[in-house]
Amino acid sequence: MSAAPAAGARAAETVGSVLELRLADAQHLFDTMDPAPFRERDLDPKAATYIVEWAQEQPTRTPLALVVHLGSRDVGAAVPLDDAVHEYFRRRAVATRRRLRKLFRTGRISLFIGLAFLSVAIVVGEFIGGAFSKARYGRLIEESLVIGGWVALWHPLGIFLYDWWPIGAEARLYDRLSSMKVSVYSGSDVAPAQAAA
Repeated sequence: MSAAPAAGARAAETVGSVLELRLADAQHLFDTMDPAPFRERDLDPKAATYIVEWAQEQPTRTPLALVVHLGSRDVGAAVPLDDAVHEYFRRRAVATRRRLRKLFRTGRISLFIGLAFLSVAIVVGEFIGGAFSKARYGRLIEESLVIGGWVALWHPLGIFLYDWWPIGAEARLYDRLSSMKVSVYSGSDVAPAQAAA
């Protein structure tokens, strides 16, 4: 599998960001170990990673397009290729949003546990601090419990402040890829991007 950037400034202006792949056969784009029907088959891991990394480098509002050049003249095998690519990234978007929902559920449970622990730590700390107010270690135990209670909130706060947004951005990227234009050319066919060069 080889790839090249979009050819021709005019094509890039009208279509957006274009990724061109050159394959001997359409099957090379997909995971050969996946027994699913062609339309539901996963992309080859290396091909999927390459497409995703390319898309991440493109401006957010720029339309994406994939042009696949096949060495084979067997156009019939390539007809559902656009549907297969769209379906693959649609499934990835759904799976990523499912992972995001699971993360938020974990965050809510962690937050509940953290707040409960903090409340108990404050109550117990005040009790110990009051009972041993004249001893220096009583104040130390009280402050240690309160600090431990706040530490228990680090994990849920990390989820709600930082961990979720990269996953949300990943899901939106898969949405873009699931709706990008996919064109297939085989044999002596000439792609519009090439013709415009």
